[in-house]
Amino acid sequence: MVNILGVPFSTLTFEETVARLQTAMTNGDDPRHIITANPEIIMIAQENETVMRLLHEADLVTPDGIGAVWASQYYGTKLHDRVTGAELSTALIEHAAAEGLGVFLLGASEYSNRLAVANLQKQHPGLRVAGHDGYFKDEDTDFILREIKAFGPSLLLVGLGMPRQELFISAHKAELAAPVMIGIGGVIDIFAGTVKRAPKVWQNMRLEWLYRLLSQPSRWRRQLVLPRFVITVLTDKNRGKERK
Repeated sequence: MVNILGVPFSTLTFEETVARLQTAMTNGDDPRHIITANPEIIMIAQENETVMRLLHEADLVTPDGIGAVWASQYYGTKLHDRVTGAELSTALIEHAAAEGLGVFLLGASEYSNRLAVANLQKQHPGLRVAGHDGYFKDEDTDFILREIKAFGPSLLLVGLGMPRQELFISAHKAELAAPVMIGIGGVIDIFAGTVKRAPKVWQNMRLEWLYRLLSQPSRWRRQLVLPRFVITVLTDKNRGKERK
C-alpha cells in the first residue's frame, strides 16, 4: 500500500488486481468494495471526512488515472499501472462471461442502462447481465436491493457518481453479498456507447483527461483540480516520510 495525501492506494498491478478479483468472483468470496480513485476524489477527501472514511473502509483503492501514479513517487512506492474503472470492469465482465457468473449494472439513465445491458449481451453471448437505472429515490432502495439480491451477481457495478455510489455499496455491502462491488462513475454510459472513451492513442499517452476536456469543454471547472492536486502533493510536508 502507498498512502497519497491520506488515501491508501493498492500497489497491485492491473494484472494482479484483475487476477485477485477474478478469484474472488469465481470462489464466491466475502463481499469486497473496490474504489477506483482519481485526483478529483483524492482532493474531495481532503475536505470531506465521509469520503476519506469510505476510502479507508474500502477493501481496495486503485489508481484511476495518471495523477495518482505520478504522485506515488513522492510517497515511497512508485505505482506503475493505472487500474481504471473502465478497464477493470471490462476485464471482470469478460471473466464473468467465461465462467457463467452474473453481472449487475446499477446507474445511468434508464435508456443508457438498457442499452449497456444489450451491448454487453451482444459482445459476450451467454453473459448473465441485468441492470437498473440510477434515477431512483431513497424510498425505492428496498426494491432495488431485492432486485439485486434476486439476481445474485458475482460482480456489482454501481455508477451513481461519487460519493453516492460508494455510500450505497458501503451501506448495503453485507446484505448484497456480491463478491466484487465497484463504483464506476460514468462507465455504464461508455458500455452503452452514449459516451465515448478517449481513443487508444490518447490513453497510451496518458492524456485521456485532456481528450475529455477537449471533447467536453464544460468540464473545465472540474479539471482545475489537477493543478491543485499537483501543488498539494509537491507542498505536502508528509511526502517522502514513508521512505525513511
